[in-house]
Amino acid sequence: MIREGDRILVGVSGGKDSLTMLDILLEKRRKAPITFDIAACTVDPQAPEYDPSPLKEYMKEKGVPYFYESQNILETAKKILDASRDSICSFCSRMRRGILYNCARREGYNVLALGQHLDDLAESFVMSAFHNGSLRTMKANYKNDKGDVRIIRPLSYVRERLLREYATLARLPVIDENCPACFEAPKERARVKLMLASQEHVHPNIFSCLLRSMKPLMMGALEVKRPPTSNGIGKKESSERKPRPKLPSRSKVQWVENLGGDWDLVDRFEGDLWEALNSI
Repeated sequence: MIREGDRILVGVSGGKDSLTMLDILLEKRRKAPITFDIAACTVDPQAPEYDPSPLKEYMKEKGVPYFYESQNILETAKKILDASRDSICSFCSRMRRGILYNCARREGYNVLALGQHLDDLAESFVMSAFHNGSLRTMKANYKNDKGDVRIIRPLSYVRERLLREYATLARLPVIDENCPACFEAPKERARVKLMLASQEHVHPNIFSCLLRSMKPLMMGALEVKRPPTSNGIGKKESSERKPRPKLPSRSKVQWVENLGGDWDLVDRFEGDLWEALNSI
């Protein structure tokens, strides 16, 4: 996902997901056997209830090159959208993405890192199946239509609850996004989130199953056919489970120090979060 010489622009809204992703990538860069650059960009939609400006000081403390793009997205949406049928949240998301693309091109970054996690991908997958009759979700690693920016989602395999724990225990300066348009918009994603949460109580492995179902979509490999075997089915997967990567002791000590001496937290992260990090 990350290659030698990449210049990565991290989209940072100030929420727990994007701040955790930035923190993890900075830690990964410190230990990685390859070299790559990291910068951050925040898009301020100029909503009075959402003020990401405190991030400027945080990025300065971290020594991260930072780009702050401010644009009145809500006012633009009011002018061109039909409020009765158009989703202002979808419009805002597309506008922000376009601004991030432009910033990456202008500043010479070839990779854009976004903070969607496994719960986000599962919700998109279910919503697409329910409402569009298609099997789609967000991809983990792909190029945009113009082919000049590669988009990665390093947290695609990580559950939201782990990110919430990390952000709290690492004392990240999380900024709540209280956009009034989001409160007024239909909360279909919230309904799907509640549905999946209730199903997880009954079927604890539901997100693992959804991940297996989504993997071809996440990798953009649906068009790739498996080579047929003699029985006409696909290639049988090995029954042997690969050993889960373990956190090196020196690295583990550093993580514990970063997280305020909480060994239990790092132990819990070894399975899910560190496995995701090693796949970057």
